Amino acid sequence: MDLKSKIILISGPTASGKSNFSIKLAKKINGEIINADSMQVYKELKILSARPYTKDYQKIKHHLYGFHSVKNNFSTGDWLKIAIKKIKEVKKRNKTPIFVGGTGLYFKALTDGLVSIPNIPIKFRNEIRTLHKNLGQKKFYQKLIKLDPNSKGKINQTDTQRSIRAYEVKQFTKKSLHDWFQNTKSYFEKEDFFKIYIDYPRKELIQRISKRAEQMIEIGAINEVKRFIKLKVRKDKSVNKAIGINEIKEYLEKRKDIGEVIEKISIKTRQYAKRQSTWARGNMISWSKLHPKDLNKFLKKIK
Repeated sequence: MDLKSKIILISGPTASGKSNFSIKLAKKINGEIINADSMQVYKELKILSARPYTKDYQKIKHHLYGFHSVKNNFSTGDWLKIAIKKIKEVKKRNKTPIFVGGTGLYFKALTDGLVSIPNIPIKFRNEIRTLHKNLGQKKFYQKLIKLDPNSKGKINQTDTQRSIRAYEVKQFTKKSLHDWFQNTKSYFEKEDFFKIYIDYPRKELIQRISKRAEQMIEIGAINEVKRFIKLKVRKDKSVNKAIGINEIKEYLEKRKDIGEVIEKISIKTRQYAKRQSTWARGNMISWSKLHPKDLNKFLKKIK
């Protein structure tokens, strides 16, 4: 199997071992690693975002990790522009670009192109989220299908994130999200990519997530949140949604003990991993699904 001429994409739920696998693959095919995780771009969130440590790079060049300030906006469009530039740079060095991360929207933008939907006001978006919270996903999805019949069969009934997005786009622009996508074109051809999804068994993944939550606290997540608080980041910034920030704030405010904080971080991370898996089922159908036990076998097949 010759992958050196491809753009490699590696995804999977959080804590599935994507970073370690990508380093092994990069060594094998003379690759460089490019971040595709929306939280790992922030320089101030090294521990909570589970950003790879410099010592783990093992002489493999890494890009787009910890380079952006939490105080500044960073959209999928911003990431895509830099990602395309990095692909060109890496290929110019006769290396193979390997994208690694768990942000589905980043991968979708890279493979399908970015939809130029008009900006929807935050107040309007919050109203839709409140509606979803009041109705619950099942009733909200039914309401979405009435508003936008095009969504039926294209959005999974349990996919909260995409359901909300489709609803707000249709309601605000009067045009279906799927109609917007039809007018979108990728910078690359489909055959340019080789896509790998690490399909980790749920039971084992839960154990890994719990262990990682404990390790984050041990290696300094509390101090990281203390520094984050001092930055006084605006509340409407998406970085505030990073798992661990609000949970550790509760500990610092003496509203939770450390055991409760670790458990809450674990639960939220498990929920996030489930959302990632749901996204993959609906949007990563063409990706090669690999069980963790098969990763080494896969590496041996590569020329």
